[in-house]
Amino acid sequence: MNRFWRLDRHPVGNDAFVESLSLCSEEIAPLAEGEVRIAAQWLSMDAGTRMWMSPRTDGYQPPLPLGSKMTGLVLGRVSESRDPAFPVGTMVRGFGQWAEQSVVTPALAALEAVDDSIADPRQHFGALGLNASTAYAGVAEVLGVRAGEWLAVSAAAGATGSLACQIGRNLGARVIGIAGGPAKCAYLREALGAEIAIDYRSQDVAAELARVPGGVHAFFDNVGGAILDAVLPNMAHYGRIAICGLISAYASDMPMAGPRHFDQILMRRLRVEGFFIPDFLDRASSFLSRLRAWHDGGTLALHIDETVGIENVLTAYRRMLTGGSLGKVVVRL
Repeated sequence: MNRFWRLDRHPVGNDAFVESLSLCSEEIAPLAEGEVRIAAQWLSMDAGTRMWMSPRTDGYQPPLPLGSKMTGLVLGRVSESRDPAFPVGTMVRGFGQWAEQSVVTPALAALEAVDDSIADPRQHFGALGLNASTAYAGVAEVLGVRAGEWLAVSAAAGATGSLACQIGRNLGARVIGIAGGPAKCAYLREALGAEIAIDYRSQDVAAELARVPGGVHAFFDNVGGAILDAVLPNMAHYGRIAICGLISAYASDMPMAGPRHFDQILMRRLRVEGFFIPDFLDRASSFLSRLRAWHDGGTLALHIDETVGIENVLTAYRRMLTGGSLGKVVVRL
């Protein structure tokens, strides 16, 4: 038997998952030619999947059909295979399902074999995972951050944000982390090397950014909304903004309103670019070599927030979406 989470209805807000998804069981069916079955060891909880639960059709991929298994990143071992490139026992990462056993077609699931010799395999969801590749693509490629520049990062204590802070620091940038709560801000300063940490819950973000000498040269945005509005008037002229997440709007079924300070894009001659990591997958191996060097050298890691048991997936997922977690949220099966 295989247990999995099924999307039964579209959630409203971030508190309706119990009514919208159900834990189901099924008999394990034979594989079709070319398919691979993965015995999941960990499931990744990612903010972007919240949009997949929405009925909106204007996202970067179609919404999941109601009644289907919930899709998400899986890390585990091949338990059965009808693809010779992925023999039984191989540790793999790819887009499977929130399930004990995921059935995937490798090309469609972006399935790849990963090194199972590292001390903490969960870092394949962390410093060596797609969050890290996303952070690297945004900081190094889209923003082109240079030594000495001010780099601001929103949701800076989350999975992608905390990696973006470290990558910026490794490239010589002066990092400004924006996060919620004193504990997260202390983590940004003490563990991630942020020069400035701003608590958006208790501080005026725009006022704090106004103190930055010369303004913010580069902004890595995971949030949008009020945070983006606070940053725009405090960008340096000819600054760059990379948008890879809009978590402030994922719980809404309606398109988000545009920034109130949109005029600052013109006034400050800013370049704003949205990006997703699938745009860079053809270069993932080159990103990974640099990420691995930093990881092995002790200058890149991701705090793992682990919950145990497939029955506790929704608890972990809600904690990630509502800011109750630090670093990368995973569920161990």
